Amino acid sequence: MPKQKDYYEILGVSRDASPEDIRKAYLKLAHRYHPDKTGGNKEDEDKLKEINEAYDVLKNPKKRADYDRFGEGGNPFGAGGGSAGFDPRDFAGFGGFGGQSADFGEGEPFEDLFDVLFGRGGGGRRRGGPSPGRDLEVRVRISLRDAAFGAQKEIQVNRREACSECNGSGAAPGSEPQRCPDCGGAGQVRRAQGFFSVTQTCPKCRGRGRVVSNPCKRCKGNGKMAAEREISVDIPAGVDTGSRLRVPNEGEAGDAGGPRGDLYIYVEVDPHEVFERRGNDLICEVPVSFPQAALGATIRVPTLKGEAELKVPAGTQSGATFRLRGQGLPDLRGYHKGDQYVQVQVETPTKLTREQKDLLKQFEDSTNSSSYPLHKRFMEKIKRTLGGE
Repeated sequence: MPKQKDYYEILGVSRDASPEDIRKAYLKLAHRYHPDKTGGNKEDEDKLKEINEAYDVLKNPKKRADYDRFGEGGNPFGAGGGSAGFDPRDFAGFGGFGGQSADFGEGEPFEDLFDVLFGRGGGGRRRGGPSPGRDLEVRVRISLRDAAFGAQKEIQVNRREACSECNGSGAAPGSEPQRCPDCGGAGQVRRAQGFFSVTQTCPKCRGRGRVVSNPCKRCKGNGKMAAEREISVDIPAGVDTGSRLRVPNEGEAGDAGGPRGDLYIYVEVDPHEVFERRGNDLICEVPVSFPQAALGATIRVPTLKGEAELKVPAGTQSGATFRLRGQGLPDLRGYHKGDQYVQVQVETPTKLTREQKDLLKQFEDSTNSSSYPLHKRFMEKIKRTLGGE
């Protein structure tokens, strides 16, 4: 049997560490083992995955409670587990089924029954405790240049935050929420349903375990207020349309002092007027004159960094492609950079003067089939195809 992972040991915190201590430990380790710091070392990459796995469990109060109770695998009954942890005392008062069916009542969730059957009801699990806030999603549009070099963006986020008047408690200043008298602070009450004894969310406190007799006037006892915040986000170099970035603890505020949710940013890269992106490579078309293509020339071509020189050899045909190494976009992890491909298009001159036309006529009269090898090969194919006709 593989050794169970100790998530607390992985993050370097004690088993009674607060959510804030766990968050700080995670941020410190995530920064230390980030690929930008480690250069893509495989062992460090595996370590970072382990750190993320540990934090994903310990930041969530419910997952953490299940882990503390059942270990790495979590609650065995959450995935059709066996009878481990079964407590026959939870059947006290059933008196046998007697072939009768139980009436759970309209709207009663089945999970309430399983809470009782498997030892999680009757105050065994306190729903009124801290819970994390909702994750949020926003979309951000960036330029191709920002995608190539990274950028810092200011993003407007609409979210619910703890009320500044009552610090999220929902109670007016000078007062505080009281333990719910109906459920004793558990957030659940037990009620008899025929042969069964089931739990349900306390109707008085709505599962919070607390009631506010003197509500805050600012938030009307809710404890949270809608707010618009401007958040500075670092967009890493190499992102592409569809990239998903996670900003920890910038989601909505949690309940009862629980941690914030996370903010997820979906990136959309705007099309560029000059460059076409293909993975980490760039493609661009550059027009050249007939004399440049015929005689050869060194031309200036655009890149995301500015301009670069490109040598066009004599006799270059329209559509020929040349590569500029390392002028593309970086890999998102920074391991390598793409290239830029320049496709030249030979431009036929228009609006010629009489003198220019005469010069071109003289040039045409001075050439023969050897000056146009593509045309010569094409005519030979036609003759073979048509049988010399």
